[in-house]
Amino acid sequence: MVEKRINYSLKNKRIWIVGHNGMVGSAILRKLKRLNCQIQICQRKDVDLRSQPDVLNWMKKKKPEVIFLAAAKVGGIFANMNYPQDFLYDNIMISFNIINSAKLVDVEKLIYLGSSCIYPRKAKQPFCESSLLTGELESTNQWYSLAKISGIKLCQAFRIQHNCNFISIMPTNLFGPMDNFDEKNGHVPAALLNRFHKAKIKEVPSVEVWGSGNPLREFMYVDDLADACVFLAKNYDSIEPINVGSGLEISIKNFAFLIKQIVGYKGKVIFDKSKPDGPKRKLLDSTKIKKLGWSPKYNLKKGLKLYYKWYLDNITLLRK
Repeated sequence: MVEKRINYSLKNKRIWIVGHNGMVGSAILRKLKRLNCQIQICQRKDVDLRSQPDVLNWMKKKKPEVIFLAAAKVGGIFANMNYPQDFLYDNIMISFNIINSAKLVDVEKLIYLGSSCIYPRKAKQPFCESSLLTGELESTNQWYSLAKISGIKLCQAFRIQHNCNFISIMPTNLFGPMDNFDEKNGHVPAALLNRFHKAKIKEVPSVEVWGSGNPLREFMYVDDLADACVFLAKNYDSIEPINVGSGLEISIKNFAFLIKQIVGYKGKVIFDKSKPDGPKRKLLDSTKIKKLGWSPKYNLKKGLKLYYKWYLDNITLLRK
């Protein structure tokens, strides 16, 4: 199906960025600050997104017209495998409360952020949107994946039953400012950047990387995703989810060596093959969004350099 561009304006809209303190939410916030709109945010201490009454009461008071739903509990392989209840329950509750309340307060448009993890582990790659629910999920992140799939399906259900203008975006693996740099719970880019930097400062002779280094991954700088989210809010209106990726893939081994180079670490890199690799390959088919006229602006090396600069500028804050 060929997607047609629409022309929805964000000008002067009351826009709630849910999860504005996270990597994706903060990138969307930076992007929207350049536009003529009214940005709404809420703090965790004021609204528990897992609580339906909290969410609904806040939305009744603020009356957002557009919502970017970027809040989620996220993490790498270790976190997904060790905290399944948190990843399933928290993410379902956050998504369901906000999506349901959006219908109750007549939100004009909701942009739901999913994940490339939703696609079956044996689906043909690059993953196209029609692959959803055609097979078994990757076991190492199934809890998070199930929660995100539930959010997509709820958006579709509200569109079918109530004609709600709710769309779903599936981003690839991301990195950028406000990432989670925790050694055990962070994603690959953050964990590696943090590890190489600490090894450089402490002059550690070697750095360990989980797995064989052979799996292929697609990575994208988060500001590109923010740009895509705003683009799709203006130009996309469909029941089908839409992928957002760079279209390029790199092995974890080469990715690790690229980060090593950017950080300036001189020691050895050791791949611990006793640790899980995750999927052998994970690449999105971003044909749909490209046909609409969008493409990423940052190549991998440029994005990683900006990433490391932000890390260095904020390292004191990250240690707190």
